[in-house]
Amino acid sequence: MAAKVSFRTGQGGLPLVRVETESSTAEVYLHGAHVTHFQRRGEQPILFLSREAVFAADKPIRGGVPVILPWFGSREGKPAHGFVRTMKWDLLEVGLPNDDAVRLRFRLPEVSESPEAAEWPRFVAEFEISVGYTLEMELKVTNVDATRDLPLEVCLHTYFAVSDIAKTEVMGLRGVKYLDSLAGFAMKTETEAAIQFAGEVDRVYINSPETVQIVDHGLGRIIEVAKSNSLSTVVWNPWIEKSKRLTDYGDDEYLRMVCVESGNVKQNQTLLKPGQAATLGVAIDCREM
Repeated sequence: MAAKVSFRTGQGGLPLVRVETESSTAEVYLHGAHVTHFQRRGEQPILFLSREAVFAADKPIRGGVPVILPWFGSREGKPAHGFVRTMKWDLLEVGLPNDDAVRLRFRLPEVSESPEAAEWPRFVAEFEISVGYTLEMELKVTNVDATRDLPLEVCLHTYFAVSDIAKTEVMGLRGVKYLDSLAGFAMKTETEAAIQFAGEVDRVYINSPETVQIVDHGLGRIIEVAKSNSLSTVVWNPWIEKSKRLTDYGDDEYLRMVCVESGNVKQNQTLLKPGQAATLGVAIDCREM
């Protein structure tokens, strides 16, 4: 079949772009330039989307691939993970390189009425998404402020679907130092070749540019997360008690997801001089064990 792109009204009345290729389907909301769905034909979805996710103009979407910038984490009196994930992005370009590939290019409008955005140096963000047998994403942020440096944390906060978190391992981070948010952001070193889950995990791995693997023994598949210009890897599962506290997340959904996030945050954040740009790339592939 020829690749096809359609424009639809999604949940909450928000506009979305649906992509269909020979090998996969994907959905991207203009709200946050948010990829909410990616699935190979005949296979289980690769991305997780909460059944309790809220689709509203002033709320972030729980699941998929939230685009996080210009800060990561919580800030007093401000939205967690920055303000761009609740902004409407413009779709600038749709490309159809071949029957099994669609390329979408989004742009974040420079001017925003958001009070949080007004406090920051002026910047432009572009997000390019390529859908085919793999899902490839590249985020580019440019400081267009003539006088101020832009302190920047970026992250593609990807939620992956798994069969059972107890049968899931994350590999590729052995020997890497990480900040443990459950221990006051104490610096630790990963000693295990395979990270397993028996409780809440919330870690920021520093200086970790290598490909990370999500090994799903229940589905018999390995999801590979390859990165470019990314030094940080965040691994997160909220487990039982935090799941109950999240209003846009099902109480039992921690069993079927894990976040492996790619970016440059905390010690790996960047400082862009006027006119400078930074890019972040992620390629997601999947194969049988």
